[in-house]
Amino acid sequence: MFATIYLPDFYLQAALRHQPELSGQPVALIDDQEKKAVIIQLNAEAEQTGVCTGMAPSQGLARCLDLVIKVRSHSQEKILQDVLLHFAGTLAPYVEATGPGISTVQFTDTRNVVEKVSFAVEQLAVSEIVARAGIAPTPDASFLAAHLARPVLQTDNAGEFLAALPIEVLTVN
Repeated sequence: MFATIYLPDFYLQAALRHQPELSGQPVALIDDQEKKAVIIQLNAEAEQTGVCTGMAPSQGLARCLDLVIKVRSHSQEKILQDVLLHFAGTLAPYVEATGPGISTVQFTDTRNVVEKVSFAVEQLAVSEIVARAGIAPTPDASFLAAHLARPVLQTDNAGEFLAALPIEVLTVN
């Protein structure tokens, strides 16, 4: 059995982690390491104003004058990734940093898996980190379940679960 813990909008969560004053304001994130700065992540408030990923910051500001443009914080991302791995490591000894804001755990003891994973997600929430978790028989199915979870989703039959998903979900990056 596998569990994937996923931090949606990981880069944005890391950049905004210690700025509660921006809560409720439209915020977009750019990567200043790229040649051409474009919006890579944004919050729901920014999305509601017509701002989209891939836009130049000036295009985003043209759609929403109140848009706050933030720059990725690599140091905060590392800290957030470490926090994620810490909580994932409390679940089982087999933990993998699958990607930025994603950790996969393999359980050899499947007793109380949902309760354990739910507790880890709750503890992340106490730390003001939004997390979702998927539990499934395969790592890939747990990854997809994590993207659909609100906040935890378990599936026991990966084949049935995957067959019911629309193609858009299967192209999650």
